[in-house]
Amino acid sequence: MADLALHVLLLLFLAGFLAGFIDSIAGGGGMITIPAMLLAGIPPLETLGTNKLQALFGSGSATLAYARAGQVRLAEQLPMAALSAAGGVLGAVLATVVPGDVLRIALPFLLVAIAIYFGLKPNIGDIDRHRRMSVFLFTVTVVPAIGFYDGVFGPGTGSFFMLAFVSLAGFGVLKATAHTKLLNFGSNIGAFAVFIAYGVVLWKVGLVMGAGQFLGAQAGSRVAMRNGAKVIKPLLVVTSIALAVRLMADPAHPLRVWLGW
Repeated sequence: MADLALHVLLLLFLAGFLAGFIDSIAGGGGMITIPAMLLAGIPPLETLGTNKLQALFGSGSATLAYARAGQVRLAEQLPMAALSAAGGVLGAVLATVVPGDVLRIALPFLLVAIAIYFGLKPNIGDIDRHRRMSVFLFTVTVVPAIGFYDGVFGPGTGSFFMLAFVSLAGFGVLKATAHTKLLNFGSNIGAFAVFIAYGVVLWKVGLVMGAGQFLGAQAGSRVAMRNGAKVIKPLLVVTSIALAVRLMADPAHPLRVWLGW
């Protein structure tokens, strides 16, 4: 495709910044970056491939910020990140085989359920609670499964990782947020490698948006660490609902097509 105008690249940079800020706190940055690229005239497949490139900057930036503040030990999380990356690879490779319409139909309802869970459960804070699943079982089942979803489809991955860490691993909200970022980075890298192989990555757009993502994630992670559950919980609820609404607003959504809306 032809080079984008300078003002369009600037708007995509700003979209990347906002997405990085939100994603570093509550996930859901893709609901900003993907529509922004589509509106800029980038074809859908190139949008997905380029989105993984720019998302690497946001998840990587947030990971470094949380690690520097002592919220996560990266060395201990590397096995999880590797399995998340493997899931991302498999998901991206099988994206044309997996019934995507099923995921698109179910996702808005899953996101609303996540919003309700975090919004109505009063005892979710920054303090760790009872673990419901062993570290090993969590690592070999939940992590690659969510990574696989990120490779196949993507939106809401951060919210799913958050829910898993809080409800199954017993993490407090801030700790869950910090640990989510490296796993999201892993799944992004796995899927990104596949999209490179298919030649559907627009490097200039991805790097411009990635610069915005990096800066936005640095700002967002600082806000999260300063305010903890007070800002993470409301933003997670709002982001999950907004992403569900955004998905259902698409006239091509399978459920709307089926219902004739």
